[in-house]
Amino acid sequence: MNRFLAAAFALLVPTLALADVDSRFAKLRDESEPLGALGAFLEKYVGECDGAFVDPQCKANAEAFRKKYTGKRLYMIITEDDATMLSAGDYNPGNNDYTINITPFFGGGKYALTHGAPKKTDAQGNPVMNYLTVSGTAPDGWNGGVFSRLFSTRGVRAQVVFTPQSVWSLPKKGGGKVFGVNARVEAVVLTEGRSGGHMGLWLNGKDAPK
Repeated sequence: MNRFLAAAFALLVPTLALADVDSRFAKLRDESEPLGALGAFLEKYVGECDGAFVDPQCKANAEAFRKKYTGKRLYMIITEDDATMLSAGDYNPGNNDYTINITPFFGGGKYALTHGAPKKTDAQGNPVMNYLTVSGTAPDGWNGGVFSRLFSTRGVRAQVVFTPQSVWSLPKKGGGKVFGVNARVEAVVLTEGRSGGHMGLWLNGKDAPK
């Protein structure tokens, strides 16, 4: 990571979140290029070049952009208001253990980044994705209500490391196609937005927590 990117990266990452991030995630994050606006990235990567007023260089630009970023590890922060892919799972009041469900569909503008390429859509025309599940233990003073409200009031932030792989498409309800970016999500760390407290980690592959 060059000095310019390192400086920009330091401004992007909240201090409290840095203190609480698992060292395994921190290593992946520090080896990744920080991403700015997800929507702009997806638009350039997909490179949908249909229409009468499209730049003649559109396809060539998209191919060059994909060549640059395919297989490259990237890092992004999803703020609380945008973290609609997170939902409360089970909560055990006996020991305060909980699960958090992550739908690996990260929307940006008219496209989305997904963990793997979806194979079908639901009745509403949305791509069907399997959950990624994060486990954790709530601190003293929490209960099921406190835990659930963090999601209903958008109180959880996500940090994601991913590697773009290709463009996917599915038939669109009403005609046409819907496009997105197929990625390998390497890791997701979740923190409480207000305090920065660590809530859970999902890791892809052999280092994933059991």
